Amino acid sequence: MPLTVADVLAMPGLEVRLLTGQEGLGNHVRWAHVTELPDPVPWLRGGELVMTVGLGLPPSPEGRRDYVRRLAGARCAALAFALDERITAVPPEVLETAADLRLPVLEIIGVTPFIAVAEAVAQWHADERVRGERRAVAAQEAMARSALRAGPLGILRALAEHTGGETLLLDPRGRPRSACPATSAPAVSSASGGPGSPGRPGWHAEAVAAVRDSAGTPRRAISIDRGERVLLVQSLGFSGPPRGWLALWCAGPVEWHVRVLANQAACLLAIDLIGAHRTRTRAHAQRAALLAGVLDADEATMPYAADRLAEVCPMAPPPYEVVVARPRDPAPAGGGQADLAEAAIDALADVLGDPAAEELTFVCRRPEGLVLVVPETTPRLGRALAERLTALTGRDIAAGACRAADLREIAPAVRHAAAVAGRIPGGYGHVDEMESWALLRDALDPDGAGRFAEIVLRPLRDHDAQHDTALLPTVRTFLDCAQNLESAARRLRVHRNTLRMRLRTAERVSGRSLSDPRHRLELWLALSLEEMVPPGRRE
Repeated sequence: MPLTVADVLAMPGLEVRLLTGQEGLGNHVRWAHVTELPDPVPWLRGGELVMTVGLGLPPSPEGRRDYVRRLAGARCAALAFALDERITAVPPEVLETAADLRLPVLEIIGVTPFIAVAEAVAQWHADERVRGERRAVAAQEAMARSALRAGPLGILRALAEHTGGETLLLDPRGRPRSACPATSAPAVSSASGGPGSPGRPGWHAEAVAAVRDSAGTPRRAISIDRGERVLLVQSLGFSGPPRGWLALWCAGPVEWHVRVLANQAACLLAIDLIGAHRTRTRAHAQRAALLAGVLDADEATMPYAADRLAEVCPMAPPPYEVVVARPRDPAPAGGGQADLAEAAIDALADVLGDPAAEELTFVCRRPEGLVLVVPETTPRLGRALAERLTALTGRDIAAGACRAADLREIAPAVRHAAAVAGRIPGGYGHVDEMESWALLRDALDPDGAGRFAEIVLRPLRDHDAQHDTALLPTVRTFLDCAQNLESAARRLRVHRNTLRMRLRTAERVSGRSLSDPRHRLELWLALSLEEMVPPGRRE
């Protein structure tokens, strides 16, 4: 609470009365200062109670009017005279000019010395400092209790209550999450709205714009003076990119205890956000372990693993976008994929902007790279994730993506996405846009391709099942090695003669000769359809 001219008039032990300028009784008194200079303005800073015996008053009436005008222009709080034999009355032109400018003129009566007024003003400010510290401590304790009881919203409410202002919590990208007082505007989806957005105060839009203008800069505090009101915006976090932003809209000029409370609120919110991040990290680690069971399952155990994942883990409805991300540059000292996974969790929170939606995603560290499984609610959501991941890590991230129509297709989708990520220098690429077989794939009917593969491969598959042989993988390896017996035998770890015997058996069982280009093409195409037609297209 500032000291006013009216407070000085009411101070006990001082004999001071008002001569004119009643409209200025609310002026703030920052200090009491004695001067007898003809022009004291160069030595004033505003808010002073100027005390004089009149020695510095100009001799002419117009000069005395200018003297008062200069004091009012310097934002002095009031002008006080001590009348004695040097000046027995305040000149009328001083009173008239002061009344016109709403500058209070006081008379210090009797034996009250100037030093008594100065000491009383100084003592009041000293006491107010102590009172302010006590209020700040009480407010800090109340804010800490609110943090324990109500989390971020309790912190916002306590800060607004103890500063007489309004508060707003923004996510790292400047989207509103919570506010006090609450508005009817949606928490995140309307972040682009302007001052006229329904239910949202104009200063919300100004805070959002200030955060977005500072994107890419280090953590910082922003102060925007709007005269009677001031907007304070402060980043949240102790290291690395901001985890969010706190905005406070309060009366100006901002008092010291308001800044102290804003700083404490920012620290409490940062601690809460870090705790929430750690909780999310643990939850994602548990989900990743369950997803790994699906990714590591073979063809026989895949249905069980997928059903188990859907049973014990909350899942978004299919289809899914499967993203494989990996940095192109070497990992910094002490960093690695673990740091990439931490950044990916933050990227998910930033891009999705909805904690409930984030709980339905997966972040899993794999040899192929960092695997992210997200609902395909927004086309190419992986592109926004890759861009945010690059911004958070400051590294060149290559991300490949593939669609999965259900849980059983996630494992093959990872292989396709990893292949795309391995072919691009950085940024984002989707299987539909990057695969060299895209034109042929789009021309294929998934059901027809499946029937073709079944007809061509059924004899070999049935023979393997009945006689416990490995004709299918043998033919596939032989074709992959460009019909080179030596290379195929080494890869299969068998003797060349054993390989020749298996291939003769495969030709007899399938009814196709491996020396016939057309027969080789049929076998290779049937074996490759699983890769040629990627997951998410067999619906």
